[in-house]
Amino acid sequence: MSELTHLDDRGAARMVDVGGKQVTAREAVARGHISMSQHAAAAIRDGTAKKGDVLAVARVAGIMASKRTSDLIPLCHPLPLSRVEIDLTVEDAGVTATATATTDGKTGVEMEALTAVSTALLTIYDMAKALDKAMVINDIRLLSKRGGKSGDWQREA
Repeated sequence: MSELTHLDDRGAARMVDVGGKQVTAREAVARGHISMSQHAAAAIRDGTAKKGDVLAVARVAGIMASKRTSDLIPLCHPLPLSRVEIDLTVEDAGVTATATATTDGKTGVEMEALTAVSTALLTIYDMAKALDKAMVINDIRLLSKRGGKSGDWQREA
């Protein structure tokens, strides 16, 4: 009926069978941004936000969320992550989050990297909303992926 991998011959949702795939080293890098007032960005950068160290909590939240991706995204395979790294860069009017996820597995870690970025940015919003309720989360995207049958991919500049 369909060539979509998450649908069976009758059109019903299914988890893709990765049993026959080879275990390979896999990596994905995702990025997103939260725009905010200069005042809010300065408080985050200087560590003066009333809720505490926004960047440290956002980093931990992103890592924790990446490990729960299969609980959040239907039909995602649970993966044994070997590394999740989150870089948070404070700019004059916002924060950019970049997450790198790696595993040795039969399926990729793109969703884990995207989940890490999304959750880190949502955590920043939660912890800084008293400073700026008009913050905007945007540009969440996959930058690159490595490994697997489809090979390497990188977003064009």
